[in-house]
Amino acid sequence: MAGPTPSNPAPLYQKTDHWFQRATAALLGEVPCRLGCTSCCIGPFPITLLDVHTLQQGLAGLPPDHRHRIEQRAIEHTAAMETAFPQLTHTDLLDNWSDQEIDRLVTEFDHHPCPALEENGHCGVYHHRPLVCRSMGIPTEDRGLAHGACEVQTFIPILRLPSAFREEEVRLVQEEAASLDALRLATGSTGEEVFLPYGFLHRETRETCEKSGTGEAV
Repeated sequence: MAGPTPSNPAPLYQKTDHWFQRATAALLGEVPCRLGCTSCCIGPFPITLLDVHTLQQGLAGLPPDHRHRIEQRAIEHTAAMETAFPQLTHTDLLDNWSDQEIDRLVTEFDHHPCPALEENGHCGVYHHRPLVCRSMGIPTEDRGLAHGACEVQTFIPILRLPSAFREEEVRLVQEEAASLDALRLATGSTGEEVFLPYGFLHRETRETCEKSGTGEAV
């Protein structure tokens, strides 16, 4: 039986896709991102509660067995993270974490693939993936110098993105901040970010797993 039809992500996510597509074209093929390249799909990183909301929309539209497979991987990942970093058992919000603490967890679990990464290299929630996943691959800039966005991209010539695209990127970041503030106001949340694997789990699911003591959804 087919699952419910997934809703479209918020316009901000579609705008970011459009920006990435145009930026990629402007860089004349220097962006190596292709289906099957999963370098940026390995290892946890912070995502916003706006991304969590979008991921949950995507999961709700998946067939139950597909959704369960992703959620089960997320449960396993978060259980391992909580063993190594017990503070996550109190709250998954990262607002009180230092950059050094975040980097330490990211480094320790840098071999863990995203729970949505399928064996064939596809993303199981592609149309509802986080904003950072949508913009990853465009070279970064620091003090006028362009740098590769990942370890794969460092091996190719790096072109500078035209300033108009950087200005649009800033506007997208500002729109993200405003949308996140609106979501927090509507939900009463006091935080902003969690590690990626937590984005695939309802809070109720995590609480149930903790109470059952099994580490599995019940």
